[in-house]
Amino acid sequence: MSERTTSASWASGIVKALELEGLDCRALFQQLGLDFAALDDPDARFTQDSMTRLWLRAEELSGNRAIGLNMARVVRPASFHVVGYALMSSRTLAEGFERLVRYQRIIAESSDLSFRLSAEGYSLILTVNGDHLPPTRHSAEASLACALALCSWLSGRVIQPRRVLIQGPQPADTEPYRVAFHAPLEFGAVHDALVLERADMDAPLPTANEAMALLHDRFAGEYLARFSESRVTHRARQVLCRVLPQGEPKRETIAQALHLSQRTLQRRLQEEGTSFQTLLDDTRRELAEQYLAQPNMTLLETAYLLGFADPSNFFRAFRRWFDVTPGEYRARMSAPARDAVAAAPGFSGARTPAYIEPAR
Repeated sequence: MSERTTSASWASGIVKALELEGLDCRALFQQLGLDFAALDDPDARFTQDSMTRLWLRAEELSGNRAIGLNMARVVRPASFHVVGYALMSSRTLAEGFERLVRYQRIIAESSDLSFRLSAEGYSLILTVNGDHLPPTRHSAEASLACALALCSWLSGRVIQPRRVLIQGPQPADTEPYRVAFHAPLEFGAVHDALVLERADMDAPLPTANEAMALLHDRFAGEYLARFSESRVTHRARQVLCRVLPQGEPKRETIAQALHLSQRTLQRRLQEEGTSFQTLLDDTRRELAEQYLAQPNMTLLETAYLLGFADPSNFFRAFRRWFDVTPGEYRARMSAPARDAVAAAPGFSGARTPAYIEPAR
């Protein structure tokens, strides 16, 4: 199973929160083996466990046991990726939070959100899950503080919850929580939650824009669709197609093009069920099919376009892929040859798809 991940947008918010403590986040990322440059890539993701290690190390260095609450001071719609803009253009905060729940996985896969209406008011209920490491309380507390701060930021007025539920035990110093939430606090709760006044959540937002909300819904939906696929695999394949004519591609070149370290690229491909070598081989095979379908392209040109410095390596790879030589494959691709083969005694059409449409 793939590890849960967090968007670079949310990770950037964490970095800003830690920098309020005077921490050198670039050095922190280096210590933890994280790619600091990936924060500038809107499609980059960080594992939930790496964010847990970041929070814990930051707490250790700063001595701030409520460091997650710092995120309330730096939150903006951009911290929530495209979801933040969808929320901003919603008619009400309640409608915005419904979108937040719908698109939560874009921000962070580790969090499960629900939004419910009861006699007391609206409740935004949060559960943060870990992978190999148990989640730190900072993840949930940062999320609650951000959600509340965003409510005030979007509505243009201070929003005070009826209650704030915090799953972690009551700390020795509760003052940072009182400053962040301005509401009765319940520690040791069964889950983390904000209980909000119905009137606050149903009031019209000054930033509402129905046309923009629909547009952001489309962007968020498209992102989720891409996100459900092998995103790094797809992006790496695009880079491979571009650089193959320059010769045998190196893992380092592809990683740099994707703003990833080699180790991160290797791990992400592994999470998506492949490896760099397998992806390179599959990409060459698919391109070989396309090139051989062009009758004016010579086999030598095809070999070089696929990054093979030695044509004999291309011929060996091709036989491994299709169990025939490139010349035999091209002959079978031509209609007259295919008709002639189909008419030959003893021919079995069952094998034809293996040459015409190899399984991908």
